Formats: sequence, C-alpha cells, structure tokens
Amino acid sequence: MTVAGLPQNKAVKWTYLSARQISDELTQTQGKVSRYQVKRLLQFRGYKKRKLLKKNTLKEVEGRNEQFGKIAAYRQSFSQQGLPILSIDTKKKEMIGNFSRAGVAYATGQRCANDHDFLSSSAGQIVPHGIYDVGDNRGYLTLGLSKDTSAFVCDNLLACWQQHLQFKYPSAETILLLCDGGGSNASAHYIVKEDLSKLAKSLNMNILVAHYPPYCSKWNPIEHRLFSQISHTWSGVNFPSVEFVKDLTDRTSTKTGLQVVTSINRKEYFTKREVTPSFKENLTKYVTFDEERPKWNYFIKGRV
Repeated sequence: MTVAGLPQNKAVKWTYLSARQISDELTQTQGKVSRYQVKRLLQFRGYKKRKLLKKNTLKEVEGRNEQFGKIAAYRQSFSQQGLPILSIDTKKKEMIGNFSRAGVAYATGQRCANDHDFLSSSAGQIVPHGIYDVGDNRGYLTLGLSKDTSAFVCDNLLACWQQHLQFKYPSAETILLLCDGGGSNASAHYIVKEDLSKLAKSLNMNILVAHYPPYCSKWNPIEHRLFSQISHTWSGVNFPSVEFVKDLTDRTSTKTGLQVVTSINRKEYFTKREVTPSFKENLTKYVTFDEERPKWNYFIKGRV
C-alpha cells in the first residue's frame, strides 16, 4: 500500500490509493478482498477522507501574535461600549455569463455551461465587496462593476453607513475597521489612508483601523462569518446578470441569525491614482499611528 505521513507527527498517515485500488492490491496477495471490507479496515485503522487545511504559515511575521492581541483588545473595548466593529474585504471577482462555477445545485436534468472561461466572452466582471457588522451579525455586500480600489471601498462604506448603520449606532463617534493589509486595503499605501481620511470627514466619524498581519487574512471575521455563507448560496450557480446575483445573495442567512443586504455599485473607478502631495507631507495631521505597531494600527480623526 502506498502510504505517506508527517515526520513531525507519526500519528498522521495517509494513502493516495482509492478503496478499489487497495482492494485490487490485497486481492493479488491475500485473496479476494471487497471494497466494503477495505473501507471497514480503513475505518478500524483510523483512516477517513479528510481535506487539506490551510493552516501552515508560509512565513513568520514579526509582531504577528502581538497584533492579534491588540486586535482582540480593540474588539473587546468597542464591544463593551456598543460601538461599531466592521470587518471588510473584497471577495474573488466573478464573471457575468454562462460560466461554470464550483459546487452543485438541485436539478432535474444536466445543466451545461461554456467550455471555456474567457473574460472576452462575458458580460463583464462583478467585484463583490463585503462589510460585516461583527456585533450585529449582519452582512452588506456591494457588487461593483469596475475596479477594486480604495475609493470603491470607501464609497461602499459611506453608502452602508448612511443607509443602514447610522440608525443602529446613532451615538457612535468612532468606528473600528478590521481589514487585511493588501489590495484596496493596503496598509502601506498612502492613497488608502487619504481615502479613509476623506471618508471619516464625510461621516463626521473617527475611524480606528487595524490590519491583520500578512498571511493571516483568514482570521478576518468577514471571511468565515459572511463570505463562507455567501459561497454556499452561490454554490453551483452561474451568474446571468448582476441583478440576478443581487437577488440570490439577499437570500443568504444562517440559523444563528445572519442576514445579508446586497447593493450594486455601477460607478467607474480608476487604478494608479496619485496621492495628494499635501496629504503625504502632512500625514500626521490626519493620521495618528499606534506607537507599538504603527504600520498596522492607526487612528483617523474625522469628527469635528
């Protein structure tokens, strides 16, 4: 039998052979052994089908554990005060059209999709940006039709606050924003901080930003509390139009009370925008950086 294992954990072993292949090999040396018997033997030995888990860290990041501790402290403080804790991120882009997608759906017959996934054959791309209200277990998904930029993210936050969140947190003066450190939320980009500063002024709110360290995006609450559930809703379904995706996503819910509100953002956004020179030169006038982990934590004052 072809068996592999982990040198650092002798209790973990696996085989690449199927029950049929194991049955065939045993039959050649031990006499006829059925697949049913093989499955019982595997179960007796502690073998069962398991998927690979993404748990091995590619790189040790200095200050990783300290940052997790800081985020936990922020969350506890905001939760105790009844202040908004918003986890944000952008989900994988999706093509509009009759394209195959992972997953299955109930059907009375065979469903067919295009045999190639070419963007040129699509009616465009959807950029799904999510905002997850950690304290209220409510998700807000914006379906963009342009680029995933910091301006796109801030416009979504502004609309979400004005249409929904301001009524839930009428006395709040500060928002805790949890996000990854790359893409439209890049912790090292000045343009992200400038757009967040404009957002803070538009909202007349302060924003405390806390980035998850590199290689730690899966710990961002939105990933396992919102995006995972939306993926279930989207499983095995193709997207004929952005309106269809909106209606489909609005049905997402869980027994623990998750509800999702979906909207469409048709505005056009542009990449490679330059930061305003005066903002960069006077950065500390707009942004106060954390003394211990300044690259991941900073406070943006927007409240007059």
